[in-house]
Amino acid sequence: MTGSREDRLDSLREEARRTGAVSGAGVRAAGGPMPPGPADGDEGSRGYYGRPVVKPPVWTWEIPLYFFVGGLAGMAGVIALGATAVDLDSTLEAAGSRGGMVRAALWIAALGALASAVLLTMDLGRPARFLNMLRVFKPRSPMSMGAWVLTAFGGTASVAAILFWLMDRGALPSEVELVLFLAILATGVLGAGLATYTGVLIGATTIPAWFTHRRGLPLHFGVAGLGAAAGLLEMLGFRLGALNAIGILASAVETAFGAWVEIRRHGAADRALRQGAPGMLLRVSGLLAGPGSLFLRLLGWIPWAAAAFLAGALVSRYGWLAAGRASGLDPAATFAAQRR
Repeated sequence: MTGSREDRLDSLREEARRTGAVSGAGVRAAGGPMPPGPADGDEGSRGYYGRPVVKPPVWTWEIPLYFFVGGLAGMAGVIALGATAVDLDSTLEAAGSRGGMVRAALWIAALGALASAVLLTMDLGRPARFLNMLRVFKPRSPMSMGAWVLTAFGGTASVAAILFWLMDRGALPSEVELVLFLAILATGVLGAGLATYTGVLIGATTIPAWFTHRRGLPLHFGVAGLGAAAGLLEMLGFRLGALNAIGILASAVETAFGAWVEIRRHGAADRALRQGAPGMLLRVSGLLAGPGSLFLRLLGWIPWAAAAFLAGALVSRYGWLAAGRASGLDPAATFAAQRR
């Protein structure tokens, strides 16, 4: 009996080797519960019956742009809060460079929140889908929290910008200063969440290149938004030492993050970050927002440094999306990430 079973197995192996399939009573080849194993030297290259193991992201151009605009707007709110907290009196007087910078930062935050909502709605297809996201509140869901943070941030930023504008024109009594400060405070706190939650969002997925760097992505996205907000304010004509210091800090952190990604390689799991078009986009963006921008600032070429950082932060978002697509289509990356 044992010999006949061994002979049967040998014949099945030979048939599978010759034809790529097996047949006969009691044999379930195509559609069986277990996928064929990977070929030698090509670990996981075929996935499950030739299909990717995980579903790659289906986001289109709106989402990376939403990540960029939302991060910039959120950190503009943080900058407005920081300037207000440092010198509350001169800020609320709306006089001088600091008051003008806060006014501009608040309008950037408010208009950026509006643009972010439009981009997110465009990706979802229709406004009702965005409103449906607000029907539930899930603290453990980055997507749910992101929708709520964006909505709340847009409200507080708009209120703060309008109150600041009215007070600048003497249309409001000084007693409203407390309300304005509270609105700026809420805008700054919510802005920090808006700028960083997108890194949490993609890091919480099963995409290998994103998941393996989930701890660094929120910091990377937040710092990119901070540097972009400071750079935009500088390009609008605000030449403040604090903005230059923020730009130097952001460029230094981006340089360190790029080095960290290169040092902490995860083999096949995150190879999409270094190969093909995604790798090129991320290298270019890292150079622009990191050492390139830092070098220009040290030379005193502030407008060029600001423009370089803005370009790098924008390209970086598209680079991470492209890397996510490539990584999701790579079964070997998924298998490598699962073993870590």
